[in-house]
Amino acid sequence: MTEVLTVIGVGGMGKAIARRLGAGKTVLLADYNEETLTSVTESMSADGHHVESCSVDVSSPESVHRLAEYAASLGSVAQVAHTAGLSPAQASAEAILAVDLLGTALVLDEFGEIIAPGGAGVVIASMAGHMFPPLAAEQERALAHNPPGELLKLDFVSRITEPTMAYPIAKQANHIRVRAASAHWGRRGARINSISPGIISTPMSQQELASPVGDGMRAMIAMSGTGRIGTPDDIAAATAFLLGPEATFITGADLLVDGGVIAAIKAGSPTS
Repeated sequence: MTEVLTVIGVGGMGKAIARRLGAGKTVLLADYNEETLTSVTESMSADGHHVESCSVDVSSPESVHRLAEYAASLGSVAQVAHTAGLSPAQASAEAILAVDLLGTALVLDEFGEIIAPGGAGVVIASMAGHMFPPLAAEQERALAHNPPGELLKLDFVSRITEPTMAYPIAKQANHIRVRAASAHWGRRGARINSISPGIISTPMSQQELASPVGDGMRAMIAMSGTGRIGTPDDIAAATAFLLGPEATFITGADLLVDGGVIAAIKAGSPTS
């Protein structure tokens, strides 16, 4: 049976992942932006990849369900990379929570039902999830186990009105939801992990760098151990590892791919 690689969100990181892992597979590309979806589909097809495409709104349970059904109809869904998301410079708090928090929960649930035995998935979260203080145990439990449709109604979630607050909470929720989903995926003999990218040179990050928080982002890059901005290929390489045969004992984990930003923040300045 044909192996299917499903990539949800085909911007900078999604496109790099699809190109790195797509050879010899049926590649199902999904995105909300029809123009981006068409462009990447046509480009990869012209380069010899077997590509199918599907429009998706990850905040819609019906849309995500249709995508999962379509993926399963194409063959054995061996690999899933979920990269779709919105950033504070792009959207309201409401939209960020709908796409980044609810959308991820829906994808984890739906693809957890059709992922092939031996298959694996990766959710692209963010280092922002590591920068926000840990949530209370009760809040974490709710984010881990409540049905997707109840997540945005949680009291502490529904009160969030600032995009700069919605984003890190959504990304921390991604870590929590992936940990919880690992048991469900495991019952199918499959694995699920998250990656927390740092500042990666994508159209989304360029918008953030041009926003009022840009100077802070540049300062974080300067203090990091690598001292550089990341590339989509850096994330594609980490995704290839987590989705591949060398990571078969890794599930329910988050991999920081941030060039050392979080390490530098947590270590603080030397005292002497």
